[in-house]
Amino acid sequence: MDPCRLGAAEASALIASGDLGVEDLARACLARIAEREPRIRAWSWLDPQQVLRAARQLDKTPRIGPLHGIPVGVKDVFDTVDMPTEHNSPLYRGHRPGQDAGCVATLRAAGALIFGKTDTTEFAAAGRWAATGNPHDPTHSAGGSSSGSAAAVADFQVPLALGTQTGGSLIRPASFNGAFALKPTWGVVSREGAKLYSATLDTVGWYGRSVADLRLLAELYEIPAAPSGPIPAVSGLRIALCESPVWSHAEAATRDAMAEAARRLAAAGATVTRLDLPQDFAWLPTEHHKAVLHGEGRAAFLSLAREHGSRVHADFLSRAANGANITPAQLRTAYDTAARCRGAFDDIAAGFHGVLTPSSTGTAPAGRNPGNPVFNQMWTLLHVPCVNLPGLTAADGLPIGVTLAGPRFADFALLDVAERIAPLLRGQ
Repeated sequence: MDPCRLGAAEASALIASGDLGVEDLARACLARIAEREPRIRAWSWLDPQQVLRAARQLDKTPRIGPLHGIPVGVKDVFDTVDMPTEHNSPLYRGHRPGQDAGCVATLRAAGALIFGKTDTTEFAAAGRWAATGNPHDPTHSAGGSSSGSAAAVADFQVPLALGTQTGGSLIRPASFNGAFALKPTWGVVSREGAKLYSATLDTVGWYGRSVADLRLLAELYEIPAAPSGPIPAVSGLRIALCESPVWSHAEAATRDAMAEAARRLAAAGATVTRLDLPQDFAWLPTEHHKAVLHGEGRAAFLSLAREHGSRVHADFLSRAANGANITPAQLRTAYDTAARCRGAFDDIAAGFHGVLTPSSTGTAPAGRNPGNPVFNQMWTLLHVPCVNLPGLTAADGLPIGVTLAGPRFADFALLDVAERIAPLLRGQ
């Protein structure tokens, strides 16, 4: 196998055994990028010579940690001390932070080879779209805002990449590109050194080639694990099928994907039960998420508007000026409803091994539109872990994923369930 096609867990084992050199892996990934970047455009900054120098140094260094020599792409909203952090914004062109973001520093301490910065929607929020194309059809979008990270992993350019989610910026691109992704429980990974959009929604997550890859970083970041019982084989799983309150937004591809995933699970012996959430959840994906997003976004972008004025994209000027007219009463209601629903969902989800729900409204749209995050927003507001499971293909030939969600701090149990289900969706 071409080393660039190895997953992170596979490559880590080969490097540890001496059967694969860090520089060999780096060169394979760089060759793939050189071949594909003109069409995919996943990277906002990458210096091949810097990558090779770092790879040679890691080959000479005793094994540092579980990610020793593993290439990782970093979404260009995280500070990196040795490369620019530009947020896809002309205001930050050439910006050089003085230190790494906390999650990047943790990667380096484990021996990771930070490859470069991946393209993003401006400030991972609005404004300028990423230039990244979908690896399966570059005339279609890679999603947003973690566009470059999702595409780089799905296209075999790097085995791991960091992203963020405030609405649907991790899970939706994973669905569009056919990648595994984990949006962990909110707050379990440091956001220090990452551009702030919403203090109570922003979540650091990542992409990989397998559930084992997702687990590798979950262990590295020491995600707290709530107690859970043993996870049975697929035939013993209890899975809730949750179309969510915004099912009317589902296109044919999403409806078919949910039905096919449920059919395969049931055929393998799992108990699949329809889950209709209580009425209190009805407005979480729309009005309440919007209130929090724009209410906290006003504070996040006010300083940019005051400092740079008309040089700031109109989207951010609108947020700073509260263009969505979010009132204190709306924000208070959103906070209070979300808080009630978090505990309620934890109790509901505890009766199942996982909750199956859509990852996107459909397949990747043509052009560079990042897509509609409506199916992701409720789960982000609930602070629960979500795994995108790829493997299904829609009638248009593009990938489409489904999400497995669970209660807060059930990240590792959810990964165990995902590991059981993933082969079914990939036809294995």
